[in-house]
Amino acid sequence: MSDLVARTGRHQQRYDAGCRLIAGCIPFRYRSSDGSSDEISDKVVEVLMIDTPSGPGLLFPKGGWENDETVEEAAVREAIEEAGVRGELMGFLGDYHFKSKTQQDEFSPDGLCRAAMYALLVTEELECWPEQNTRNRSWVTIPEAIEKCRHAWMRDALAIGFNKWHAENISDE
Repeated sequence: MSDLVARTGRHQQRYDAGCRLIAGCIPFRYRSSDGSSDEISDKVVEVLMIDTPSGPGLLFPKGGWENDETVEEAAVREAIEEAGVRGELMGFLGDYHFKSKTQQDEFSPDGLCRAAMYALLVTEELECWPEQNTRNRSWVTIPEAIEKCRHAWMRDALAIGFNKWHAENISDE
């Protein structure tokens, strides 16, 4: 069993002007398209998505940014807790605003959230992780992820944020 434990509760949660602050990432890896090349340009990008018992569709790991961590640390923590992966944060993809029906509280009565999303190059998949009993992982291509993604703001983070970042930072290497 994993020694890692997921954080729970909201007592250290960050807020800004009635908005709950969220940190998340789009975990990704490269899969060889034909097995013949080590060049990144010849590889297929796959992203890691997770399911949740609260509804259909797939998600990227994300959760509350807490007072005792940086936003980058929170994004990495959420990847470990929810998806059971470790990696290297490669780039900031942008801030994405959304309204949560389930995360309304005294500091954000309307459920407003702002998610800082990052690209995370996966270097390790954990056999055991804190939320493995409630989440399954799925490696999918970007078109599959766009089709299966539950939330419009996450589709935007992938289709606009990640694709733009990847084209500007990886394709030229």
